[in-house]
Amino acid sequence: MKWILNFILLMPALVFAGNGADNTYTVAKDHSITIHGTSNLHDWTETAGIVTGNFNITWNNDGTFDIDAASLKIDVRSIKSDHSAMDNNTYDALKANENPEILFILSTPVKNIQTKSGETTIFIKGNLSIAGVMKNVGLAVKVLIPAYRRLKFEGSQLIKLSDYNIDPPTALFGALKTGNEIKVDFKIGLQ
Repeated sequence: MKWILNFILLMPALVFAGNGADNTYTVAKDHSITIHGTSNLHDWTETAGIVTGNFNITWNNDGTFDIDAASLKIDVRSIKSDHSAMDNNTYDALKANENPEILFILSTPVKNIQTKSGETTIFIKGNLSIAGVMKNVGLAVKVLIPAYRRLKFEGSQLIKLSDYNIDPPTALFGALKTGNEIKVDFKIGLQ
C-alpha cells in the first residue's frame, strides 16, 4: 500500500520532468543599452537607464531551451547623453510625452537553442516600436550562459531614424545636426 502512495505523490514530478521546465525571467539590473550616433560636429553616445522586460523560457530535457515569449521596454526619459544638452532634443525627437517607452516584442518563438558551448548566436524576429511607429525587425543575438540556467543576450542593431518618422535631433540652434542612422549595442542579463 505504501508504494502506491509514493507512486501517486511522485507522479506529478515525473510528468513535469518529461515536459521541460518553464521559467519567467526579468531583465537584470546590470543591463547595458548604448546608442551611438554621429553629427556634423562630433560623434555622440547615449545610455538607457531604465530597462524592464519579461522572458518566458522553456528548458528542454535535451539541454536546449526555447524562448517562447519576450518583451523589452526602455523608458525614453531615462536615456541620457554624454552631452546633456542633447537629452531634451532626444526626448522631443522620440515624442516622449506621447510615447514614453521604446518597446520590443518577440513575434516568433525561438526553439531548441543549444547551450553546450556556453555561447551561441540566434536570429530573432520581433516588433520594435519607437516614437509610436512599429516595425518588424530581425537581428542576430549572441546568447551566453554564464551559469546554470542563467542567460545573457548581446548584440548590435543599426536603425534609421527616418524609418520611425523621427527627424534626427539638432542642437545649438541647428548648428549641430545628427545623422539619420544610429547603432544600438545591448547586453541584457536575465534573473
